[in-house]
Amino acid sequence: MKFVIQRVNSASVTVDGEIIGAIDKGFLVLIGVADGDTKEIADKMIHKLVGLRIFDDAEGKTNLSLDQVDGSLLLVSQFTLYANCKKGFRPSFIDAGAPDFANEMYEYIISECKKVVPNVQCGSFGADMKVSLLNDGPFTIVLDSKEIM
Repeated sequence: MKFVIQRVNSASVTVDGEIIGAIDKGFLVLIGVADGDTKEIADKMIHKLVGLRIFDDAEGKTNLSLDQVDGSLLLVSQFTLYANCKKGFRPSFIDAGAPDFANEMYEYIISECKKVVPNVQCGSFGADMKVSLLNDGPFTIVLDSKEIM
């Protein structure tokens, strides 16, 4: 499982010209799922995500977590995080989770995040989405379950 976390001042997701999710201060999280992922892996990733202390405190140091700044989450499925570009110029996505499984895991992540973060917005699995953001920093972190387990 992979999360690309971007600290944002605002972010939104649009499908067919309609905004389906939008947040102000918080994290835009692109979520990639592989076939070997489990709910236990998702739980560890979520725990790390919501605990990250990457917001500035009064002294300008990155000491504050999402809950300490009343931050929100915008969660967007992104199978292309598993692009394999080793051969040629056309990426292969065979390492990405099968769509039904990936959607199930994505929905699980959304439901678990809603238990700990008051404002969770999301994209639409499998849709052609347009994602807009005002990156704060910029501050972007990649969490890979293979590296935090």
